Amino acid sequence: MKAHRKQKLNRTLYLFSSFTVQPACVALGCAFLCSSTLFVWAEKTETPDVLLDAIRQVESNGGRDTRDGDGGDARGPYQIHKAYWIDATRFLGVRWPYSDARDEAKARAAVRAYLDHYGRGKSLEAKARIHNGGPRGDRKKATEKYWEKVKRFMPCRDTNTSPNRRSR
Repeated sequence: MKAHRKQKLNRTLYLFSSFTVQPACVALGCAFLCSSTLFVWAEKTETPDVLLDAIRQVESNGGRDTRDGDGGDARGPYQIHKAYWIDATRFLGVRWPYSDARDEAKARAAVRAYLDHYGRGKSLEAKARIHNGGPRGDRKKATEKYWEKVKRFMPCRDTNTSPNRRSR
């Protein structure tokens, strides 16, 4: 029962990730609405927004060019393939149709879930390469150039460090 509740809280965080989340209170496990801002506290995700923003910038010019890519096989601002979408929505515990990969908020939640699952404990570089090359993409030479593109849009200097291991 406890694991189920934790999963549900994570799902809530994913679905409302476009709202302001106060990191100091992330571990409390509660949510409330205050002056049009939804504050959701659940287990903090491992994949930071700066990485998701950089990936979106590379894939669709920051969401401005969301035409289907790879001959129609990749959709939305993160250029998500169907197998990726199926995995990500399963991790989220939702049943969104593949056409929802074009929706900014749902696509972002799906990418975060996918990278949190396959990239757990891994560096930002590994996660970017997993996004591009699949669950073992961080081991593929072909994804190295993709990381170089993503890295150009990263505001932080220590991009090879896992968010959990960063010094504060």
